Amino acid sequence: MKYLFILMFFGVFSISTLAQNDRPKLVVGVVVDQMRYDYITRFYNKYGEDGFKRLIREGFNCKNNHYNYIPTYTGPGHASIFTGTTPKMHGIIANDWYDKVSEGMVYCAQDDSVKAVGSDSKAERMSPHRLKTTTFADENKLFTQMRGKSIGISIKDRGAILPVGHTADAAYWFRGKDEGKFISSTYYMNELPKWVQGFNDSEVVKSYLREWNTLYDIETYHESGSDLNGYEGTFRGKETATFPYDLKSLFLINWGYDILKESPFGNSIITDFAIEAIKNEALGKDAITDVLTVSFSSTDYVGHRFGVNSKEIQDTYLRLDKDLGRLLIALDEEVGKGNYSLFLTADHGAVNVPNYLSSVKIPAGYVTYKETRKRLNDFLTNKYDVNDLIENISNHQIFLNRAKIKSFGLNLIEIQEAIVNEIISYEKVYKVYSAHTMSTSDFNNGVEVLLQNGYNQKRSGDILIIPHPNHIYYRKTGTSHGSGFNYDTHVPLIFFGKGIKHGETLEKTVIPDIAPTVSVLLGISFPNGATGRPLEFVLN
Repeated sequence: MKYLFILMFFGVFSISTLAQNDRPKLVVGVVVDQMRYDYITRFYNKYGEDGFKRLIREGFNCKNNHYNYIPTYTGPGHASIFTGTTPKMHGIIANDWYDKVSEGMVYCAQDDSVKAVGSDSKAERMSPHRLKTTTFADENKLFTQMRGKSIGISIKDRGAILPVGHTADAAYWFRGKDEGKFISSTYYMNELPKWVQGFNDSEVVKSYLREWNTLYDIETYHESGSDLNGYEGTFRGKETATFPYDLKSLFLINWGYDILKESPFGNSIITDFAIEAIKNEALGKDAITDVLTVSFSSTDYVGHRFGVNSKEIQDTYLRLDKDLGRLLIALDEEVGKGNYSLFLTADHGAVNVPNYLSSVKIPAGYVTYKETRKRLNDFLTNKYDVNDLIENISNHQIFLNRAKIKSFGLNLIEIQEAIVNEIISYEKVYKVYSAHTMSTSDFNNGVEVLLQNGYNQKRSGDILIIPHPNHIYYRKTGTSHGSGFNYDTHVPLIFFGKGIKHGETLEKTVIPDIAPTVSVLLGISFPNGATGRPLEFVLN
């Protein structure tokens, strides 16, 4: 009996050790801001062998991956990737939204109870407190008794903060303006680690204030439109949106170091900083799984300014490909091939510049809500003999003055439906639904499902509007995103590394599937609000 106990003890011990060895030492979640799926296929022949091609060659490529909600913005995207659910559950319904309680706009990462660390700016008071569910990084923390590290890195605060959730050791984002350094907040720490201070004190960031010219001969960039056209924005002090761009001379009149965000060098800075984090935080150096999230935001800034079809966006992706290669090599050297797992996806796509689409006879255009608000106010005043029933219009949503509606003894649901019946007749409106419909109906298909998945009962508006395809609320140059159409929902999803099969699929996958898949890979609980399914076909 004594010997049986000893054998059982060692048997259990070896099984436990084996299970722990099966888990990757480090999980890296890479998000490329505003990356359409076709950026892989359009630019594929010009990519090198060490970045996107390596991920596809050695990993598992989900070619039909989509967002399954509206709106497709940065904040909701990052939250959904890592929580495994949609704004309906995690509560991040936009980057900024109208708050019904405070009756003002709030920002998804804003937290006035904390202060910036590494900067005196009062605009950098950030935390994940508005995120209502856990991320897989949170669940890994709980599983490892808080011993697994979690670090988030991005140019944007929301791109660093939301992925690593509530229990992160650190989130670092780039403070531009006249500072040009990485900062955090007192939610995570009271002072920056010495390695971060050392990075900030170095000349790394400043060295990128250089000429931005095309990586290769611009005449070979056949996958994008002409360099000189009327569909792109440009920088202050630059007459045309054409190469080259002397970032050093444009620096002072373009918000200081913020100009680096709108160039491919912002992604290079993120790569430099992420590699330093891997080294100095000893990520993936022991048997307890760590989590690193890296969000490349400059692709979004460049896309917004120059558009989907620009030479600038092509060059940005060719340079990002090289940065991805550098990151993978660093992971190989510091953590070891076969010891880490990585996935790459995007927080949303983007539409071609509507003016460009119109020029090639594709229906497209622009929406504005100034005229809509006046027209609706007149309609409601004439119908109910009450002024100013509309409190706010933002993110294609209308918020009604519920207190006034109640005080005048009016019926909220009746007013919502009256607005729906009125606004559906407006020229640029594709579909419109009321909050009552979202709360009481259960849609099974169509764009209505996406709208419902993005509807949060406590935070969303009374009326939800979907403009026609290729219609955006934006300036006439550059582009934007936010819809439930394929150009905004179809984004890459590639799994790579330990525990991942090699292959590809055209089966439809959705963004909330990512976090449950990582959770299965790690053997941990799903995030507490997860609605996605594990993609078992990508796992060994």
